[in-house]
Amino acid sequence: MNERIFSVLLLASVTLLLEIQLTSSCNQMLCASAVSKCMLTQQCKCDIKTCSCCDDCVNCLSWLWKECCSCVDLCPKPNETRINPLSKQSHSETLEDHIPGLFSALIEDSDEEKWSVFTFPVDFDVQTMSHSQKNFLQSADNDLQNIADLKTITVNCSVAYMSGCMSMRKCKETCNSMGANAYRWFLDGCCECVGSTCPHHGIEESRCSECPESKIGDGNNNHLDMPPNEDEDLEYGEDMKAI
Repeated sequence: MNERIFSVLLLASVTLLLEIQLTSSCNQMLCASAVSKCMLTQQCKCDIKTCSCCDDCVNCLSWLWKECCSCVDLCPKPNETRINPLSKQSHSETLEDHIPGLFSALIEDSDEEKWSVFTFPVDFDVQTMSHSQKNFLQSADNDLQNIADLKTITVNCSVAYMSGCMSMRKCKETCNSMGANAYRWFLDGCCECVGSTCPHHGIEESRCSECPESKIGDGNNNHLDMPPNEDEDLEYGEDMKAI
């Protein structure tokens, strides 16, 4: 019985390896073993249009995701980047050591090579806010001294999208160093640092100017034709191991 099970698994593995070889952009030497395991466990078996397995597949491939997503046909395709499900799916988390003043000061000076900033108004229902939330908003905006007398208040929310792709660990570290209140990391590698007055951890859409990499050379950004920095590539690979 054990020999029969082994034969079935071996046949399935060989079939998966043959499928991988048919994918022209797949790094066979690096990805074969990991992709075979993830396909056998059904964690990367879905269509890119629905991307129902993408969360499981990212966790299964771990730091190999960027290199091996093409082997399972789940990489964002050129010309599909803006509507690709990977640009809509994300992980977000509140950061404990946020410093609103530092974050505001950093994003005041636009640095297009590092990040792009989006600022928009948001409304808060004063009746549903806790006492600490009211105090925080009053300290963040000097014009809100009589917040208790209002039903709703409007404040500006600012988020900063990092230009290039990075791992989830790198995204968290970057946003934390900027004093952000939260970070949101998208499955396409885009990183969003979220300000303290933003609800729901910012914008639930990937808007990084140079990520995913299929945006490079599309003519929409003046900085996209610059060659990648080798040190940054190495750091990205190292960070991905920790996801």
